[in-house]
Amino acid sequence: MARITLFTGGIQPLPESGRPTGMYMTRVDAPLALGTEGFAGDQQADRRVHGGPDKAVHLYPARHYARLAARFPEAAAQLVPGALGENLSTPDLDEADVRVGDLWQLGSAVLQVSQPRNPCWKIDERFAAEGMAGYIAEHLLTGWYWRVVKPGYVAPGDTLDLLHAAADTPTLREAQLLWQAHRPAVADLERLADLPGLARAWRDKIVQRLTWLKKST
Repeated sequence: MARITLFTGGIQPLPESGRPTGMYMTRVDAPLALGTEGFAGDQQADRRVHGGPDKAVHLYPARHYARLAARFPEAAAQLVPGALGENLSTPDLDEADVRVGDLWQLGSAVLQVSQPRNPCWKIDERFAAEGMAGYIAEHLLTGWYWRVVKPGYVAPGDTLDLLHAAADTPTLREAQLLWQAHRPAVADLERLADLPGLARAWRDKIVQRLTWLKKST
């Protein structure tokens, strides 16, 4: 069981470039409908890389904020749950606690872990902290996305509860370490690409890398 705080947001301009972002979130204190495209009222600025069925819900582990604040003290006051654009925040889970394909109950909805978040440059501008996105990626402080396999309603006070653990699969952290490896074993990467529940976009990237590795071996 994992306690959650619920957030949604609209599209706002970044402070310097004015580019649109859906990263600015507001805590939700009432029940929300959750469908296959995400929470009712939640918006994403760039639908090419955010949102969609494989990225319907974003969770960011609350425990990562202390580490980010220590590394980027100039942004420490802003580094609080919800600040990185997550829909769900929890102090009880991180990337070592979930596996691609896991099914979790949240309210009356069922969610499936689909892929880690890929942090982008907008994080640096949002916090006026150069290198924050790179630090998040390098140290695997990414959080992850869920697909919604059963729509429902989610209310503040609901908990995430594991319904079905994906069998014989790496944790999300282990999968990220394999993906980051300089020259991972082809067989290990093939197993990663074949994981049930893996987001299509991440699978495509893994397959592309496999093709390159096989040609260069």
